[in-house]
Amino acid sequence: MTSADRPSALPRPVYLDSASAEPLHPAARETLLAALERGYADPRRLHGPARDARLLLDNARAVVAECLEVRPDEVTFTASGTEAVHRGLLGLRLGTAPAGDARIGYAAVEHSAVVHAARWTGPEPLEVPVDRLGRVDPEGFAGADVVALQSANHEVGTLQPVDRLPDGVPLFLDACASMGRLPLPARWDVLAGSAHKWGGPAGVGVLVVRKGTRWANPFPGDDRVDERASGFENVPAALAAAAALRAVVAERDDVGARQRALVDRIRAAAADVADVEVVGDPVDRLPHLVTFSCLYVDGEALVTELDRRGYGVASGSACTASTLTPSRVLEAMGVLTHGNVRVSLTRDTTEADVDGFLDVLPGVVRDIRAEVGL
Repeated sequence: MTSADRPSALPRPVYLDSASAEPLHPAARETLLAALERGYADPRRLHGPARDARLLLDNARAVVAECLEVRPDEVTFTASGTEAVHRGLLGLRLGTAPAGDARIGYAAVEHSAVVHAARWTGPEPLEVPVDRLGRVDPEGFAGADVVALQSANHEVGTLQPVDRLPDGVPLFLDACASMGRLPLPARWDVLAGSAHKWGGPAGVGVLVVRKGTRWANPFPGDDRVDERASGFENVPAALAAAAALRAVVAERDDVGARQRALVDRIRAAAADVADVEVVGDPVDRLPHLVTFSCLYVDGEALVTELDRRGYGVASGSACTASTLTPSRVLEAMGVLTHGNVRVSLTRDTTEADVDGFLDVLPGVVRDIRAEVGL
């Protein structure tokens, strides 16, 4: 085979799926490697290595508290963001009504972790509809005893009017998509976050229960130091997550402004492609995320072809082999669900990365449509 016969090299892979998982932040990587040498012991014990691990865990809690402007004793590390959601929401309901009969109200675009928790036990929950931007009307929660609401939507980026919710109703805030990227809303009682969303290691969730909130452990208890947690804390990972969060908060104004400008370019370019609908609020949104849907295009095919060209994106509306259903979020918004693509930028995404993506996008859409005779 001559050099002319060899296939040309693919471009450097460009990862555009940080909404699923942000690459490990350099601050997290450095801290994790150092903490692995010191944070291995059980922080409940009294010997030297255990006291060392406890100091690291307390330091991680203090850093997260400072970043979120909460008290250190309000912060708990869990094994995932999903666990933080389940513990936070179910514990808030149990604290509100010890018999477990409090009715949960949630927006129709909530993450599946919230929906599953709300429907797990207790009365039939109240699902509140949203408009075409994915935003809920706070008055729709009038029949709920406990409200579960995301700070920002994980698929389309729309910010929710959290601070417009009425006082007096306990509020669980799913901040997984926005934690670190945006300041927290003022109005919440319990909230959850997920470290791999902001560049921390996977397998670390953050549960915050505001002091004075009526929260009760909804699961079997444990003899850990923190009554809101169970199992052995991953001390090195928690410390690395805290280091990443501190770094992300420190740089978020600059990174967010740069990402917002790049996303504005993607939104405009995608809207110029025939039969493409850009969804979500164009202004009140996460800075790094944009979603659009392409008529007459299969979402999985679009993701696959973009991946072949070196661009890793997600599809919220891809029909999967397990469910064969489109995105519940997009359906609730009443927008186009076919050929959906979610592009979410990392802290290192460059203008050249976006230029390359926008160069190939129209051709990929055109080629897929041509395959079905359009």
